[in-house]
Amino acid sequence: MVQVSVQVAPALARRTRERPSPASAATAALLRRAARAALAGTPDAEISLTLLDDPGIADLNREWLKHEGPTDVISFPLYEEGEAVVGDVYIGFDQVVRQARENDVPVREELARVAIHGTLHVLGYDHPDGAARLRSRMWRLQEKILREVMG
Repeated sequence: MVQVSVQVAPALARRTRERPSPASAATAALLRRAARAALAGTPDAEISLTLLDDPGIADLNREWLKHEGPTDVISFPLYEEGEAVVGDVYIGFDQVVRQARENDVPVREELARVAIHGTLHVLGYDHPDGAARLRSRMWRLQEKILREVMG
């Protein structure tokens, strides 16, 4: 069975003027749909998606990846080979909003993109840094799944 849960950090949930709202049922449904699409063909998985504000994602980025500042997504696979897929995906909501504006795409689309991206990392996919990432197998798969999710 595939289970996908969505949480919103309290500091972000208190912000009510965001569009789309990070705490809305529609946002949670979109994120669940995106992660499930990335997990297609995986019979047993449990993924947790958590939306964080800039300070929250920056703290994780510094502590776990030794990078400074906010980022869009950080993934933690929590299983060994041969076990059911389990992972945590943390999404930097404020960074996603900035990226959507920079790339002139709807915030909902960018949220789905990073949810898919993070879930693929949990599944073991990776990509090179820099411009080469846009040509990677992972990126092409991510964009294919995104087209399916966004209809």
